[in-house]
This record gives sequence, structure tokens and C-alpha cells, in this order.
Amino acid sequence: MTWSEMQPLLEQACWDTLYMVGWSTVIAVVGGLPLGILLVLTDRGGLLQNVVAQKVIGQVVNVARSMPFIILMVALMGFTRSITGTTIGREAAIVPLAIGAIPFFARLVETAVREVDGGLVEAVQSMGGSTWTIVRKVLVPESLPSLIASTTTTIVALIGYSAMAGTVGAGGLGDIAIRYGYQRFETELMWITVAILAVVISLIQFAGDYAARSLHSRGGRGGAAPKLRLLKASTAETNTA
Repeated sequence: MTWSEMQPLLEQACWDTLYMVGWSTVIAVVGGLPLGILLVLTDRGGLLQNVVAQKVIGQVVNVARSMPFIILMVALMGFTRSITGTTIGREAAIVPLAIGAIPFFARLVETAVREVDGGLVEAVQSMGGSTWTIVRKVLVPESLPSLIASTTTTIVALIGYSAMAGTVGAGGLGDIAIRYGYQRFETELMWITVAILAVVISLIQFAGDYAARSLHSRGGRGGAAPKLRLLKASTAETNTA
């Protein structure tokens, strides 16, 4: 196969992969962020302590995370068909990709939020801040560098999942590698696909690490006292409203 034949295949496959991973990431963040925060809030000593709810949510997340993606994708075919009308193509692949990524991202969010300084949370509580204020003004902003890193990790994992989704006709780079590189013995095309995936993952990892470091360095220059003054002013405005 010549380069002129490979180029349109690779271009379409790249766009399909970016489309699947992009939408899956958005859904995973929207679903996983509140789920991960809820795991922290309902834990022992949390602001919404509810041990039973925490264990139930945690068990659901653990079960979903433990299922291999290829099995999850097959198990959700009926659900995928009910939503998209098909089980083949990039739109259909978004459903299992997102569902598989939500519990994965939720656990990363939980770890990131637990790293927030408890002193800041107690300070806002002493100022009369509500749970929503603490989440919005303390937990999310203070854990933002770690959340950016968690999102980067999730995107990289989703790229790997999307390659597996190619085995069932989801399209993307994984589909090209299987159909042409493996089944038609186009070894050169398969290695080009591998190289593209390596470059894409490296660029995403670099961008995520850079953003996380930038946010961390900006937060590190502030110190605890300015943060508390800002939180006090924000809490006062919230209580007045």
C-alpha cells in the first residue's frame, strides 16, 4: 500500500479517534467529578458523612472499574443500541468508552480531593460556609492541578480503550491497525498507526503536565493567609446573598 492510499485512511482514523476520545472525556469528567467528590464527602468524617451510601457508591465504582473494557463493550451493546440505534461506528463507541471512564476518573478525583488541606476546609466551616461553598471554593480549586493530571491520565486511558473499540468496528486508529495492519498484513501501516498513537499520547501528556505544573506553581505562591482572606470574603458574600 502506497502513502497516497494510506493518507486518507489515517486522516479519517485520527479524526474518528479524537472524536470518540473527546466526547468520552467530556462525559467522564461531567459524571466522574461529582461522583468522586461525593465519595469524599460521604466518607467517615466527611461533610455529608453517610457510611452506607459511601460503601454502596464505592462498591459500584469498584465493580465498574474491575470489568475489562472489551467485556464491558460487549455487555453494553443492547444499551448502546437503545441510545444510538447501532453498535457500530464512533458514536456507538462513545457509550461504553464514557461509561468505562466515569468510575476510573471518579477514583482519581477522590484521590485528588483527599489531598486538600483539611485546615482550609475547617476554616471555611468556622466562617459559616456551606458544603456547596466548601466544594466550590476549596475542594475543587485546591485540587485543580491534580484534577488536570487526572484528566490527562483518563484521556490517555481512553485512547487505549478506543483502540480496543476498533476491534468491533468502532473506527479510529485501532480499526485501521486491525483491518489493514493485522488482517491484510500491511505491517508498515500498522507501525505508522502505532507511531501516531505514541505521538498523540506524548503531546497530550506534555500538555497536561504543563498545565498541572503551571496551576500548582501559581497556587504555591499565594500561601495560606491570602487564601483564607479570599475564602472569608467569598463566604461572607455567599452568606449575605
